[in-house]
Amino acid sequence: MNVPSIPPQLTVKAILLGIVLSAVLAGANAYLGLFAGLTVSASIPAAVISMAILKMFKDSNILENNIVQTAASAGESLAAGVVFTIPALVLLGYWNVFDYWWVTAIAGLGGLLGVLFTIPVAQIIDCRAAACVPGRQGDSRSPQGWSGSRHRV
Repeated sequence: MNVPSIPPQLTVKAILLGIVLSAVLAGANAYLGLFAGLTVSASIPAAVISMAILKMFKDSNILENNIVQTAASAGESLAAGVVFTIPALVLLGYWNVFDYWWVTAIAGLGGLLGVLFTIPVAQIIDCRAAACVPGRQGDSRSPQGWSGSRHRV
């Protein structure tokens, strides 16, 4: 039986593009949050931008796009968390100044806790919703998820 090879997911270009898009979308979301008092979800713009940029590379695949989109979406969500909580602490009088390193440490720990708590919960929800069947339609490993990719399973 011929087993199809799975393309790489965590590559250097995916990590670098994820960091760049995360910083850009986090900055845009922070500005919008402080200026207008609301933020937008950057998940779809991140997916579209990463797909357009990764299309320029010959060996890109949908799994790399998934990593870039997830990283960019996480970055903008972290910025939204900082935009809404840190100014509230200043207004309440708990903080007098914005110390860059404290804000960075709090945001980093908040993001780490979010990831650590999300992974087990997502696995539980996934198994209950799909009866733990791998390769279902919403899975990027399934053939339906590869429709726009150059790499076929």
